[in-house]
Amino acid sequence: MAEARDLQRRPSVLSSNFRETVTMLVVVVGESRDFVRKDVRYGSMKVSNAAVPHYPNEDSKLRASNLQVRRGGNCPNTLQVFQQLLREDQDVHKGDEVRPHLVSCLPSRNASATTRIIESFGADTPVDFSRCIFRNESEEPASSYIIRSLATGSRTIVNYNDLAEMTFDEFVAAAESLGGDKIWYHFEGRIPATTLQCIQWLRRSNLQAKVSVEVEKPGREGLEELVAEADVVFFSRSWAENKLYMSAEACLVAQSAKARRGSHLFCTWGSQGAAYSSPDGATVSCPATQSDQTIRVVDTVGAGDTFIAGILFGFLHHDCDWDSWAKLSFAVQLATCKVQQEGFNNLGFKALRRVEADK
Repeated sequence: MAEARDLQRRPSVLSSNFRETVTMLVVVVGESRDFVRKDVRYGSMKVSNAAVPHYPNEDSKLRASNLQVRRGGNCPNTLQVFQQLLREDQDVHKGDEVRPHLVSCLPSRNASATTRIIESFGADTPVDFSRCIFRNESEEPASSYIIRSLATGSRTIVNYNDLAEMTFDEFVAAAESLGGDKIWYHFEGRIPATTLQCIQWLRRSNLQAKVSVEVEKPGREGLEELVAEADVVFFSRSWAENKLYMSAEACLVAQSAKARRGSHLFCTWGSQGAAYSSPDGATVSCPATQSDQTIRVVDTVGAGDTFIAGILFGFLHHDCDWDSWAKLSFAVQLATCKVQQEGFNNLGFKALRRVEADK
């Protein structure tokens, strides 16, 4: 794995004691979505050292060179990768697995879109969908239409969502039905006001619950309030840059002053990798590639979701035998594997085999 670059001092935390109190991972998101992705080549020409429009003019016509339809959504993507890692690691932690659940708004239970979303996780998925909230009046899921230029690599995303968002009362009902108190809740942070209510309720009703939250959308009001409540926080580069932070490390140094005591902070930074700030304030960064490693970027959609899956896996399955650097390095390499392929297939196998090879 890549060599660490210390910014203050390398974190010495071996165990966060998270795994000792967690038997269930509950991923909470307002909705799950279908992705319709179109890879667009401007005209039919091959571009080499030529001036190419950054995006087509309004009311123009383009031919798509490739079309993919697949299930998306930040949290479902994270669960898809997380379940792969569980399968690949089951011999190490046999009988001690974390049970993953998805709590998400979906179309009606009998809608073909709902069936398609659930089946996308595979017939043998360990993910429990029984606490999902089915909107009987809806037949279609939230959707994202992604136009990616093969000439420039730019992505333009159009979102559409006709599903009513999850309410605080709906979350409470789902959480109470789970039973037990050794649960890790991961929130996407889509609707910060509702998410804050949910986390604060957990703090009152379940003192052993662990909470992580994703702070991603630039300019979304209320996300910083979530930082003060969570045990683990994931910041995106786009959110950090919107706050005028020039690096992942600068973001973590500033946000650590606002974070909950004892929290773990992560910030991804694209091709530059990611950084981590430990509860004692130590900060370390990990580059996306090794010095002798060359990669070809194919598909960056879901790279951040994949990174989160790697960190959650580190905390929940390797908290006692991976130190902070090992968790960070693993998640970065997992995301690096992701950007080199379309979709998420076999990422767990590839990343864990690399861990074995590096021992």
